[in-house]
Amino acid sequence: MRNSICAFLATTGLVALAGTAMADEIFIGNLYDMTGPTSGVGKFAGQGKIDALEYINKNGGINGKTMRLEHIDYSYKVPQAIAAYKKWKQQGITVIQGWGTGDTEALIGFVSKDKIPYISMSFSGHLTDPTGKGPKTKKPAPYNFFAAPSYSDGARALVQWAAADWKARGESRKPRYIHMGDNHPYPNAPKDAAYDYAKELGFDTLPAIQYSLRPGDFKAQCLSLKESGADYAFLANTGGSNISLLKSCATVGVDTQFISNIWGMDENTMKTAGEAADGVVWVMSTASWTDDAPGMKLVREVSKMSDPSGETFRPVHYIRGLCHPFYMKEALEWADKNGGITGENIKKGFYQKKDWVPAGLEGVCGPVTWTEDDHRSQTTIPLYQASVKGETAEGGISDLLAKGTMSMKKVFTAEIPRKPEWIGW
Repeated sequence: MRNSICAFLATTGLVALAGTAMADEIFIGNLYDMTGPTSGVGKFAGQGKIDALEYINKNGGINGKTMRLEHIDYSYKVPQAIAAYKKWKQQGITVIQGWGTGDTEALIGFVSKDKIPYISMSFSGHLTDPTGKGPKTKKPAPYNFFAAPSYSDGARALVQWAAADWKARGESRKPRYIHMGDNHPYPNAPKDAAYDYAKELGFDTLPAIQYSLRPGDFKAQCLSLKESGADYAFLANTGGSNISLLKSCATVGVDTQFISNIWGMDENTMKTAGEAADGVVWVMSTASWTDDAPGMKLVREVSKMSDPSGETFRPVHYIRGLCHPFYMKEALEWADKNGGITGENIKKGFYQKKDWVPAGLEGVCGPVTWTEDDHRSQTTIPLYQASVKGETAEGGISDLLAKGTMSMKKVFTAEIPRKPEWIGW
């Protein structure tokens, strides 16, 4: 409840301190979506970010220095994100924990010019080229970071799996690949890269089918999918609309193999979609709540920031949101000890480690590497497959997983080469 109140006050501007931040203040702004079209995942990942930031502050801050935090639910509206950025800049913002693709890409030029590190929950490939040398780079993004596979590399990993799966089936014809998603910067981010790679691996590619980021009745799109004859359909939206899509397609008898981006599937999506989610393969980047990893001890402590009982089940999106502030914490600590907490020094802090997992989160956050020339942080990409066998409406997620009604297991690990022509795309 306390975090919810803080988020409300921040949204209404009541927690913002008047005037410019003090020179030695570590002012962190946090954007997330708990009420807009990506709120189906945002309410979990956003809470993960909030809990992590508050936990870090409560447990020593940055080398003993406290952060001033402002959390804003911007409802996935680009103008609101830009307005928040302008306000924060005037107040002396140090680092931003961002959210969506449309707003993050819109702010690339601003944060580069102002030298404000921007750690987003958008994993658009367009954010991965710090120098602007990539042949398809839109803008150099030296101050943009994220700790996960890019959407493009995630889609390439799924295409790799699909190619292996098709070969295992022993089919003689070419497999057919199709992209499905809203006409929006986020679902579109990996579209061309995945189509290009699918063609390279011998797929026939089919015209994309559009469906909204907001849940709805998608029977018409499912009938189009069925008519297309696609063997593999990449779902580029988040879990909320994917639930509707999967249910609609089950209703009309679609038997296409669905593959999903990193935000398109999780334990909640499996429970709500039920058996319609059975068999979906998707991109992962962290451990899950039930994994027995050393770092889960810290995850459960962080979770108590908003759930003192420790009983709330946290889906993979929460854990992904939680990981990002801990990378930022260590970059800030390095900067503090190496010339001071400035934008340029914080940026250098992100380059200090290879195969980096934050301290205390071993086995939880995926190992990442950023360099001055390449912000593609994670190119070894695990893929998981959902299994849903039976009724999921009754009972909690923990019970359904314990009973085996639902499960998720790793089925493939893709190694994506860091081709120079793929950076920034």
